[in-house]
Amino acid sequence: MALLAQTDPQREPQSDDSEMPSDLRQAEALLVELASVFTGAPHDASSVPTDLTPDTNASNIEAKYRVLLEQIPAVVFMAYIDRGTSEAYVSPEIEAALGYSREEWLEDPIRWYERVHPDDKQRWSIEAAEMFLYGKPLRSSYRVIARDGRVVWFHCDARMVRRPDGQPWFIHGVAFDISDLKHSERALKQERNFVSAILDTVGALVTVLDQEGRIVRFNRACELTTGFSFDEVRGKYIWDFFLLPEEVVRSRSVISQLSADLLPRDYQSHWMTRHGTTKLIAWSSSLLPDSDGVPRHIIATGIDITEREQLERALLNISAREQRRIGQDLHDGLGQHLTGIAFMAKVHEEKLAMRELPDAADAAKIVRLVNEAVHKTRELARGLLPVMSDAQGLMSALQLWAAEVEDIYGVSCRFECQSPVLIQDNAKATHLYHIAQEAVNNAIKHGGARNIVLRLATDDDSGTLLIADDGAGISEDRSNSHGMGLHIMSYRSAMIGAQLELKRNEIRGTTVSCVFPIRSS
Repeated sequence: MALLAQTDPQREPQSDDSEMPSDLRQAEALLVELASVFTGAPHDASSVPTDLTPDTNASNIEAKYRVLLEQIPAVVFMAYIDRGTSEAYVSPEIEAALGYSREEWLEDPIRWYERVHPDDKQRWSIEAAEMFLYGKPLRSSYRVIARDGRVVWFHCDARMVRRPDGQPWFIHGVAFDISDLKHSERALKQERNFVSAILDTVGALVTVLDQEGRIVRFNRACELTTGFSFDEVRGKYIWDFFLLPEEVVRSRSVISQLSADLLPRDYQSHWMTRHGTTKLIAWSSSLLPDSDGVPRHIIATGIDITEREQLERALLNISAREQRRIGQDLHDGLGQHLTGIAFMAKVHEEKLAMRELPDAADAAKIVRLVNEAVHKTRELARGLLPVMSDAQGLMSALQLWAAEVEDIYGVSCRFECQSPVLIQDNAKATHLYHIAQEAVNNAIKHGGARNIVLRLATDDDSGTLLIADDGAGISEDRSNSHGMGLHIMSYRSAMIGAQLELKRNEIRGTTVSCVFPIRSS
């Protein structure tokens, strides 16, 4: 097949030698010379070694060999260097592939070269010349134009066999039709380019990791957010580049859970940029299966919520500040004013009683109503300002809350704290108090709990607030939960950088655990 592609001297392609690359000119010159030998050389039996002269047995073997070759779904070819076209061979597959019969194909020794796609001719000519000059096997893929104009991709594997004296003897090879493979490759490439375009234009961060946590893909949004290019982070562990030190352990745990097909809920993490700034990213992760259906990668999509979190924190701080102001105004303003009125009413009641006037009973009623108003005002103030503004405020508030739960609901509720947990940030302490309050309310209202334990503990730079009950227990499947209580607890924990976990106890009840950071002032 390779020799059949040589250029006939009488049908040499028209080209301007001054513009043709030197290696291509040399290759085509060699092919022209070989083609002239091929088309004009007479058959000389004496040139064939005597031990290879065909006999009857050899003819039978050759016939069987040819039958075998013609069953192969590929174009098999062979041609002697010093013999004419009558000695060349091409398998019948040539007609199925290109629409030319074997006779048509062999009668024109340069038809193959003519049908090679124009964009591949130069490369093919150089590779064929290297095979004849240096005996280098020709292994290449190129396009050939069929009779009906179709473009057929072939993968050709050809080689030249030399005589014992080193002179070229014949060439043989096989060409496989790989058009379907090329079309599939092109379709996959187009799909890959399409997906890449989506990944690079979408506003969300998209990161693909292997099961060990190494970065496999990193889209444009990730590059813009972090300041690192994909080439810089390719193959590196994600926690070596972006995560804060205190979040590395949790991130490795998330990777392990994902790899074990234990999909965690959506989570948040802080990313460090090249310039040292911190970004808060809300992530959603899932397993990405390969073509065989086996999950081998983790795809994580994230949204930069830094500004949103800052705005929410500012709004929450404003809300908390206003609550504290209203609470203080109720306690110090309205409460004190009502207390004064109650004192004056009490004095007036005593004067009426000393005179034994019937209006004394009405005065006593007024005193009682004013005292009730004072009590309600203090309750409102404490609801708006449950935690006092000191480091021990959370412990005092939880102790008082546990006592109120026992009085109001008639259940056992105790507060445990082995060593003082001092929290200087009043806003953080208030969030923790409301988380405990919501957990206790859920345990009583939805779980029917009769025994509840509030436990506060600290360990190095983190603290733990734990609420355990003996109620019915939370449902294992919380994916369809629409309760506001759980969302509010999750939101409050996220606002103070805490990790909230709810789990069903082995025997009975639910345990709510909130691990929060403690930073010294």
